[in-house]
Amino acid sequence: MLRKLILSLVTYRCIEIHNNFNINDSKFYHGWYIAFVSFISIGTVLGTTQFVFGLFIIPLEKEFGWSRTEVNLALTFGGITSSLISPFIGNTLDKYGPKKTMIISILLVATGFLLRSQTQNLLSLYIFTILMFLGVPGSTIMPASKLIITWFPKTTGRMMGGVTSGNNLGSAFAVPVVATLITIFGWRLTHLAIGFSLIILLFIILVVIKDDDKKLISQKYNSIKKDKAISAKSSLLENIYRNHIFWLIILGMTLQQFLRFGVVSQLIPHFDQIGLSLSIASVLMIILSIGGASSKLIFGPLSEKITARIAFIVIMILQTIGLIILLYSQSIIFIWISIVIMGLGMGGVGALTPLVLSEIFGTKNLGQIIGVSRVGLVAPAIAGPILAGLIYDKYNNYNFLFWIMIILLIISIICFITASLSHKSITRNISSIKIKQEKRT
Repeated sequence: MLRKLILSLVTYRCIEIHNNFNINDSKFYHGWYIAFVSFISIGTVLGTTQFVFGLFIIPLEKEFGWSRTEVNLALTFGGITSSLISPFIGNTLDKYGPKKTMIISILLVATGFLLRSQTQNLLSLYIFTILMFLGVPGSTIMPASKLIITWFPKTTGRMMGGVTSGNNLGSAFAVPVVATLITIFGWRLTHLAIGFSLIILLFIILVVIKDDDKKLISQKYNSIKKDKAISAKSSLLENIYRNHIFWLIILGMTLQQFLRFGVVSQLIPHFDQIGLSLSIASVLMIILSIGGASSKLIFGPLSEKITARIAFIVIMILQTIGLIILLYSQSIIFIWISIVIMGLGMGGVGALTPLVLSEIFGTKNLGQIIGVSRVGLVAPAIAGPILAGLIYDKYNNYNFLFWIMIILLIISIICFITASLSHKSITRNISSIKIKQEKRT
């Protein structure tokens, strides 16, 4: 009885605080609060679900005697789940808005962490990881993209770069924190700590996030830029999913994601295998995160000048160079250099992906377009971790894996160059047709 009374009083008090708290009374533009919370959400969720996964591999192997491939399958199933659920999340974003989507998604991720702390066998590890990854798309880049495009219509590239850098900065913060927690308390209690932290984030989202406010936005921006996507002007792009440019972009994005699923999650075990200590490996992962954050802050604004497509090509070239240097590194100095370059290349992906799609196909139904584009991640999510595990189990190193990733990155670059040239040709043809029509009238 007393427990129910206390619970009722706490619930009433939370509702009262929520109703009385009016963040719009602040002199600051409300969009800045939304951007900051989106930044925190991206960093917390991606940092804990993906980036630090490698920290849990060795403890799980030691406690249960599982192979590297068996443990990596959890990440594979998670990646598949995240990719397949993305179109549904995209439709949910367009229909119900980012706030409701984020609340449900964060709750799923938190529940997954709390349950995974009780893992006793491989099946439970896989099931709880799948539950966790059901919430990843709806709590990270997808809702953030829609919010930033809505609240910052004139500075989308710059703001997208800043907000999505939460992935890398959050990961840089998560690595030492999670590594310390695992060392002191073990991997089970660390999962519980992450789960409860996400529940706190859920309440912050409930208070701060607003899907739209035309009055506040119009006060900040006197005129909102019009959608200049050629899809709105040409019947050639009326059906996006039948357009070859869309599939070239998706293929390029999908293949370069093999680096994230197949290599990044294995970097800590790789560093351990070549004789580096956990502390040095953790620092290298932090450097990778800082490089990634810098990439978003550089290429987000740069995309407004050179187009997001060209910026994406540049970051894939950097990924390729970084991986080649890592493959041939014989000293710690070259390992550091390779990690910095890889970070600069990988980090920009999160910021540039929605910018590339909105740049070519417009902002109408952007959530659905991003969702469909993420289905392609099923391939690297399945093959990446499994391939990494199989190659390591057979050769006791990752060198062959690195070569495969380099080839896939080169193919990705070719896809983007082809798509960019096709887009430029179509745009030129549309412009000439419009000029001819204007002359006739």
